[in-house]
Amino acid sequence: MLKKKQREEEQSQLNDYTRPDEYQILKKKTIKELIAPSGIDATNIDHLEIISNVTRYARSFFVSTLPRMCTFPELFRDMYLFGDINTSIYINPIQESKSQNELNRVINELETERIVAADRGNINRESDLGQKRLEAEELRDEIAAGYNKLYEATIVSTLFAYSLENLDRFTKLLSTEMSKSLVGIKSAWGMQEEAFKSNLPLMEDKIKKSHTFDRRSMGTVFPFTTSEVGHQSGVPLGINKQTGVPVLFDNFHSSLTNYNMVIFAKSGAGKSVTMKTLISRSAVLTGVQSLALDAEGEYSIVAESLGGINVVISPTSKTVINIFDIETEIVKDEITGRDKVVLNVENKVEDVTQALLTMAKGSTRSEEVNELTKQIIAESVAEEYAAHGINSDPNSLFEASGNLGNGDNMLGRKRKDMPTIGSWYRRIQKKADDNTNSDYNFHYSYLLKVMKQYIREYDGQMAYFDGQSTFDLLEGALFINLDISQLEEKFARPLAQQILLEWIWEKYVKKNSEDRTKAAKKRVLVDEAWMLLPFPEAVEFLNTMARRARKRNVSLAIISQRFQDFYEKPEAQAVLTSSDTKLFLAQDKSEIQYLKEVFKLSEGEANFLITCLKGEGLLKVGADSAIIQIRPTAKEFEFVETNLNKLMQKGRRTDNRY
Repeated sequence: MLKKKQREEEQSQLNDYTRPDEYQILKKKTIKELIAPSGIDATNIDHLEIISNVTRYARSFFVSTLPRMCTFPELFRDMYLFGDINTSIYINPIQESKSQNELNRVINELETERIVAADRGNINRESDLGQKRLEAEELRDEIAAGYNKLYEATIVSTLFAYSLENLDRFTKLLSTEMSKSLVGIKSAWGMQEEAFKSNLPLMEDKIKKSHTFDRRSMGTVFPFTTSEVGHQSGVPLGINKQTGVPVLFDNFHSSLTNYNMVIFAKSGAGKSVTMKTLISRSAVLTGVQSLALDAEGEYSIVAESLGGINVVISPTSKTVINIFDIETEIVKDEITGRDKVVLNVENKVEDVTQALLTMAKGSTRSEEVNELTKQIIAESVAEEYAAHGINSDPNSLFEASGNLGNGDNMLGRKRKDMPTIGSWYRRIQKKADDNTNSDYNFHYSYLLKVMKQYIREYDGQMAYFDGQSTFDLLEGALFINLDISQLEEKFARPLAQQILLEWIWEKYVKKNSEDRTKAAKKRVLVDEAWMLLPFPEAVEFLNTMARRARKRNVSLAIISQRFQDFYEKPEAQAVLTSSDTKLFLAQDKSEIQYLKEVFKLSEGEANFLITCLKGEGLLKVGADSAIIQIRPTAKEFEFVETNLNKLMQKGRRTDNRY
């Protein structure tokens, strides 16, 4: 009786803490009942519905046509790497006796058709059939000698999606991708259930849509495309977790279509540590120069460790960076092919106008700023350069006379003072006083009110960009850090990011010659890039920089923890498409679906990114990808660590490494 009463109490407690539906699940006795979906609806003739907590749709295909010749491992590579797709290949060897008889029959048929074509005077068909007969005879002789063998193979794939619309879209995309390699696929129309079962690990081919392969062509279907990623030269970035082989990464390798890279991860996943490791190793081992636009103040210690430069921009600092600064650049003459020095004032006027436009809109992104406002700003900026005698002639930057030839280091020539926001503001004041057009009155009045906060003469709280630059980027410095972490986060910091990006383009990027044999390898790092996305002018400049950086032998590195912001802003897509290297560290569940859709990640890759440890991630370089683990050395951790609790510890231990 005591044991019975005890069991009743335990059952009562279980009922108290367990919902009825959970209790029913606990009563199930087999693994199959616990993990199997509620059911599969096979009533549709062109897809299946897998009914569970979240309904998924599946469509199965079989390979209908193959190219006459193929290359390993490109035959089915696009199918294997297409995302949420499963592929099965059933291979059955054909007995030699049967293959010999079949080939003899084919040879006789081809010879008969060739004779008929010759009698009809169809020379092209006769030649084609003759070539096919010779190939069949050669294959028959190889099989007879034991050098070759024939196989029958059925290739079936199943594509999954969470909506029927996406399934149709993925189907068209898959068909297009496969057609590039002359592989035709057909939906298993009317036999979706049989094709789906054929693609399960049950070793049973229910559709029997086979093709004949020989030994060499059969080898091209295997998915041994390697999980290795990286280059033969470069810096050690981490360890390939699947193979245990070190990953060497060269940001400027000739195989890359561009040198840009993006890093996405949730907070605390190791973004900053990874970037600091790459910066320090590439600086020491390969001499790559880096510049960081530091939004969180995390890279100052790296600058100190590498003997670089650390510049702090804040309301109380004496550092001034003038947005009107303009530099010459070296381009190749389209006619002579020689390098020439040019000064592109028109582009600079547009860049300064965009920055001033962002300032005028302010943190509220006022809709009162329109094309008339932009016109007033642009005209005044152009007049400022003209008033200082600066035009398309490179010599107009200097007080001294003389010609600026190739290789001229401009020593002994005094550089003119540049226009400033303050001088531009005074020009706006004068133009407002002289204005007689009532349509412009409001815009002049608006600019004079909102832009006063940026003018040093009026003690503006954001006047740190007004005046002649007190700092110039030094050529050859391994690392330069521009620290803007002390600025207000909502508007001042994104504004500083945009202005500094334009200044970096002038002072840092454009100095790199288009002659890649002479240009230094440079990297520009934009930390917490999501801050720029609410500001259209900033996004536009970031996209332009991403597209034009390669010509200057410069890598643009974007780091952000909020990929969804990039996904929801089509204007920012150029940054992603212009980046050949992508590194995904640990992700939030709320972000992973967007990454899957944009970068065609498989279910396994997506699940790994949700559960991976700190410092682990997925590295994609071009079409290759690998699971990587980044492990800084104990010495590196002295200046790459960002965890405040660990930094407060007096004695670091090597087992603190992730």
